[in-house]
Amino acid sequence: MREQICRRETQIVLSDAGERYRRSWLPPDPARVMVLVHGYAEHTGRYDEMAMYFAERGFAVHAYDQAGHGRTPGPRGHVDRFDRLVEELDRFLEAVGFEHEGLPVTLVGHSMGGLVAVATAIFRQPRISELVLSGALLQLAGSQGGVRRSISLVLARVLSRIAPRLAFPTGLDIEGLSRDPEVIRRYREDPLVEDRMSVRFAAGMSRMVAALQGASGRLDRPVLVLHGAEDPICSRLGSQRFHAGLSSGIGERSALQIYPELRHEIFQEPEREQVWQDMLDWIVSSSRAAP
Repeated sequence: MREQICRRETQIVLSDAGERYRRSWLPPDPARVMVLVHGYAEHTGRYDEMAMYFAERGFAVHAYDQAGHGRTPGPRGHVDRFDRLVEELDRFLEAVGFEHEGLPVTLVGHSMGGLVAVATAIFRQPRISELVLSGALLQLAGSQGGVRRSISLVLARVLSRIAPRLAFPTGLDIEGLSRDPEVIRRYREDPLVEDRMSVRFAAGMSRMVAALQGASGRLDRPVLVLHGAEDPICSRLGSQRFHAGLSSGIGERSALQIYPELRHEIFQEPEREQVWQDMLDWIVSSSRAAP
């Protein structure tokens, strides 16, 4: 089956901001569709192994490098307004839906991509069958250890108005991504990874997290919420609260899975194939339970 998968790299226009770099993994006769939304300071190329796993199991998998990331043109780590990411994902889902008319679509978002995916699902209500979140950014630092970060976000909101492209190091805990040393090595050496964020991006991202507080009850599709118990980058409390806030009907069809010992990138941990199998089992189960 692997040799029958068509890997395709193209460009797609999703807004007036220009082209976005796009990847697709296409089996000869797909039965379902999956759209992957990457996180901050990464790109779609890091999802090749995962995409192939699902493509070999009948999914047409699609992804694109978001504004400020990967091979998409434009300044690194910057977007003129965070809402653009939501609007572009909505347009991408629409385009993918036209390409695979009639097939169910699973939307998968990791980290900041989980934030974008949730915002799109709630505020734009695209045609998707279900949502899967991995280590989603659904809560800002609020503990004592996050005081400096909170102050930085206040400054980012102020500076966003006068110097929107001013950038600062994210201070990402790279060792917190995965327990797999090879994943860490490849991330450090990846020329498409940028460890800086503009104040406009930071301000918009924090506003979007705030806008989604208490909004999970508005979600009208089942969601699988996944998080590593040892994630030092995005708090698992955000995932737990999001799941707890789902409406009763959607909550009954949804699930929360916290993986002991796993760090931020559960799709890049040594146990990743078990995580993917858990996703696959839940998607199939969710489809059977659909009204």
